[in-house]
Amino acid sequence: MGGCFPCFGSSNKGSDDVKEVAKKGSLKEASAAQSHHLRRVSSVKSKSGFDPKKDPKKQTASPKDGTTAHITAKTFAFRELALATKNFRPECLLGEGGFGRVYKGQLECTGQVVAVKQLDRNGLQGNREFLVEVLMLSLLHHPNLVNLIGYCADGDQRLLVYEFMPLGSLEDHLHDPSPDKEPLDWNTRMKIAAGAAKGLEYLHDQANPPVIYRDLKSSNILLDEAYHPKLSDFGLAKLGPVGDKTHVSTRVMGTYGYCAPEYAMTGQLTLKSDVYSFGVVFLEIITGRKAIDNNRAPGDHNLVAWAKPLFKDRRKFPKMADPLLQGRYPIRGLYQALAVAAMCLQEQASTRPLIGDVVTALTYLASQTYDPSAPPRRSIDERRNVAEGQKNPDKNCMVTNGPELGRCETGGGSGRKWGVNEAECPESHRDSPVSAGRGRQTPRNCRSLERERAVAEAKVWGENWREKRPANAMGSFDGTNE
Repeated sequence: MGGCFPCFGSSNKGSDDVKEVAKKGSLKEASAAQSHHLRRVSSVKSKSGFDPKKDPKKQTASPKDGTTAHITAKTFAFRELALATKNFRPECLLGEGGFGRVYKGQLECTGQVVAVKQLDRNGLQGNREFLVEVLMLSLLHHPNLVNLIGYCADGDQRLLVYEFMPLGSLEDHLHDPSPDKEPLDWNTRMKIAAGAAKGLEYLHDQANPPVIYRDLKSSNILLDEAYHPKLSDFGLAKLGPVGDKTHVSTRVMGTYGYCAPEYAMTGQLTLKSDVYSFGVVFLEIITGRKAIDNNRAPGDHNLVAWAKPLFKDRRKFPKMADPLLQGRYPIRGLYQALAVAAMCLQEQASTRPLIGDVVTALTYLASQTYDPSAPPRRSIDERRNVAEGQKNPDKNCMVTNGPELGRCETGGGSGRKWGVNEAECPESHRDSPVSAGRGRQTPRNCRSLERERAVAEAKVWGENWREKRPANAMGSFDGTNE
């Protein structure tokens, strides 16, 4: 990083040229206040030739509540950030992406630990993306969006200063877990998914005009010490369609494996494009697989292509769960989570749910805390067998799949027995006194007793289900198979 140090003495000549970012509609009131805070960012114009005032289509988003937006991000001198990161030493490096490198640092003035992202002048993102990110994160604030503390625009240096997220990215925990830490459990995964969806909901439904994130992926979801997720990296964000417009036409940008098919093919960007990307991330959370993994067998490289045939067969849903969960997840919750993912990944954008509906579903799933020590709930197939047994009380035995154990049920009630099937029982066992004693019981009395047990059990289950149903705002999601 030695080549950067000559900028210590760089002047702020360009930043004296004050440029105001043009706004439209409800944002006009904010423009005067913002121009003061954008003095240092104005050097972006001098280096890139990009002047927001000359682009009448450019707007910046603000909260929908009508409050005047102010850019509160602090401006830093390059010297301050070099000092905070110990001259950008390799041991302070946290990661590297399309924008550039991210370093851990500590501000000398406040002692606050921060993450400093330095623009790679030869990288994929440039001055325009830098300006977009400063504007977006300065104007939009939500518990599930990363907090921008400040920026640096000294000379040709472009740096962003964020709050430090100690647990890194979701990608690290899913695909590169630390060997000395436990993998993410089911409850934590649902919490992260719900939080990320809430951040996206804020951008779509509360920002004015709405913001299309355009780069939602597991590496852009950061986690604090309590696994609270926050969306980061807004350099590719676009303002969504307003009025009678249905989409925004733009060049295709983003990450392969996460882009919605209609956006990749036509460049037409909508809010539903973000919903598709969220579906890919949510599928990563459930399965533990990467969106694109060339190390897997042919045909399994693409996560969505691998999952779509499995969505059609409920019996294969358990095979889709992350092996690192080791079976510690609720069957019903898994089915419902996969149903949400499948809906987000619909080919036709119009058939995907709104992000607000996704938030409702995932908030419910996150509220259903899974206890690995609790006895397993009955699956829908088992309940169906119970119902069939009630309708046909003379049905003597239903054998479950399994190499050794079968389930014998009379009347489908709670009087079921787990053990070897009668057909596999030795002759001596069937002729034993216990078996003979049972055989002398009146069939009608046995069936009546078993029927009463079944009815009582069904009533208990029905009452529990009705109690939980009002709290379940998921609509069709609750109809997913157990």
